Amino acid sequence: MKAIVQDRYGPPETLTLTDVETPVPGPGEVLVRVEAAALNAYDWHVMRGDPRLARLGWGRPAPRARIRGRDFAGRVEAVGADVRHVRPGDPVFGDLGDASGAFAEYVCVPEGLVAPRPANLTAEQAAALPLAGLTALMGLRDVGPGQRVLINGASGGVGTFAVQLAKALGARVTAVCSTRNVDLVRSLGADDVVDYTSADFTRSGERHDLVFDLVGNRSLAAFRRALTPTGTLMLSGGGVYRGGSLVGPVWLITRGRLLAPFLRQRIVVLSTAPGRQHLEALRAHAEAGRLTPVIDRTYPLKDVPEAMRYLETEHARAKVVITV
Repeated sequence: MKAIVQDRYGPPETLTLTDVETPVPGPGEVLVRVEAAALNAYDWHVMRGDPRLARLGWGRPAPRARIRGRDFAGRVEAVGADVRHVRPGDPVFGDLGDASGAFAEYVCVPEGLVAPRPANLTAEQAAALPLAGLTALMGLRDVGPGQRVLINGASGGVGTFAVQLAKALGARVTAVCSTRNVDLVRSLGADDVVDYTSADFTRSGERHDLVFDLVGNRSLAAFRRALTPTGTLMLSGGGVYRGGSLVGPVWLITRGRLLAPFLRQRIVVLSTAPGRQHLEALRAHAEAGRLTPVIDRTYPLKDVPEAMRYLETEHARAKVVITV
C-alpha cells in the first residue's frame, strides 16, 4: 500500500510517499481502507520532533511511528478475532492517538478507537471530526444554558467545533479571531465576535463564565480579567509557540496548575483520550445537526508535505483534510 512515511524528524520534506506492507488485523483489531484523513497540530509537532523533550515518548533518534496522521474515515476492509461492533463494509471514523498511521491507504486500529461515521457527513467531513471535536467536547463539558462562553482561537479546527457546541448547549458565545474569519465564526453561531487585530478581549470589561483558550497568547492575569469571580479558564493552547525549544508550550499550563489551588476562579488544564464512547457522542451531535465540520482545504495523499507546509505557515482556518 501507499503511505506517507517519515524516517527522521524535520520539515515537510522529510515526509515521503512510499510503498509499505499492508497491515493485517490481529485479535480485537480492524483494518480500514482510508478514504480521508485530517491534519492536526499534533501531526506537525511529531513531524518536527518539537518540543525536543517529547521525543522521549515519540522515539529517538527518529519517530517510532513511521506513518504520520491520527484522524481518519473510511470503510472496514477486514476484522480480527473478537471484533463485535463493526464488520467489513461498514463506514467508520476514528482517532489512532499516539500510534498514528492515518496518512495511508489502509490503517489497522483497535476496535475501541473506531465508530460508525455520521450518516450525514462525507468521509472528508468525518475525518475532520475526531481529535478537534473531542477537544471541543471536553472543554465545554460543564457548560449550561445562559452561560457566557468566550472561545479564544475560534476559527481554528477546535474553535469552529467549540463555537457550534457552545451554542448547542445554550450558551452565549463570544468568538475571538482575526479579521478575515469574522464572517466564518458568525456563520457558525457566535453571538459576539472580537477581532483580535483591533481589540483586546481581556481589557474590554466583559466577564465570562468560561474562557476556553486554544491559543495561549495572553498571561494568566489577563485571562482572569475576562472571567467572572467564579468563572473557569480552560487551557488547551499552552502558549504561543513557534517551535525549536526543549520543553515547548508548557509554561502557561504549568503556571496555571500551580496557581489553581489558591483561586476562587477555576483553572483547568484540558486533557483528552480517544475512544469509541467519545466518537459516538460526536456522531450524535453531527447527526443532530449540532456539529458541521468546516474544511479549509483538501489535498491528495501524495501532497501531504504541501498540506503540512500550509498548516504550519499559512494560519489555516478550520480543518485541512487529505483525500485517499
